[in-house]
Amino acid sequence: MTNITAQMVKNLREKTGVGMMDCKNALAETGGDISEAIDWLRAKGISKAAKKADRIASEGLIGTIVKGNAAAIIELNSETDFVARNVEFQNLVTDILSVSINSEDLLNETYPNSKITVAEEIKEKITTIGENLNLRRSKSLTIDEGLIVSYIHNSVANNLGKIGVLLSIETTADTSLVVDLGKQIAMHVAALNPISLNIDDVDKDILSKERAIITEQANETGRPQNIIEKMVEGKINKFLEENVLMSQTFVIDNETKINNLIASKSKEIGHPIKLLSFIRMELGEGLEKKEDNFADEVAATIAKS
Repeated sequence: MTNITAQMVKNLREKTGVGMMDCKNALAETGGDISEAIDWLRAKGISKAAKKADRIASEGLIGTIVKGNAAAIIELNSETDFVARNVEFQNLVTDILSVSINSEDLLNETYPNSKITVAEEIKEKITTIGENLNLRRSKSLTIDEGLIVSYIHNSVANNLGKIGVLLSIETTADTSLVVDLGKQIAMHVAALNPISLNIDDVDKDILSKERAIITEQANETGRPQNIIEKMVEGKINKFLEENVLMSQTFVIDNETKINNLIASKSKEIGHPIKLLSFIRMELGEGLEKKEDNFADEVAATIAKS
């Protein structure tokens, strides 16, 4: 029987981050072979991960990456904000981001500087970090001519925070002339959370639901049908004005419409500017979690700047 020394346990623990007793058991099961012990722990780690899988992971971080004319944004969840502020977790998000651009199956991408997949690395980190972790979503943007800008609200590390925005801008101008405008509009998107870029892009289900609510409220007034119809249309127009990006009032000056802001900048630099798309992710959207209104925080931050 192989004698498992304290040094062997120490070496395995340094390589895996696993507790001493687990390391000792792994070495005992594999005859003291470090390499086999690592594999044994990985298998055990997967087992541990499965036991944690039913625990809600609604904290974590949003991360963004921009490389030239391509960009990506991801949400990696943890169970607690404490873990999200851990450097090991932040490095995990950053590493996943590095292989996320244009990925159609991010979990099966090869994790940087390894031979395992992103999914397998996350399972290993569940063992070492001790919480359920979940790569909840990822999206990419590309552009032919122009630029993509990103904004992270209340970042805890470079390009990592609670709300993330990617914004693509088409222009023939030197991108340095529009980057500040792009960042300001990205901040606006983070604060006001528009439902679409243009009115034509609004989800028909959202609009139908809003119209039904407004119609029901109008009917309760008891007014004539022709008046009710005008009331409904007026409120629908107001809803679109407040929730569609190009129609919204710029949050920084609280008076200029976004479409007018872009038109003014285009005239100033002598080149057309067109917003193509945006992606906004807020940590834990739709998950059971403590309620935090990050949008209000963003608006308050901008108001103070």
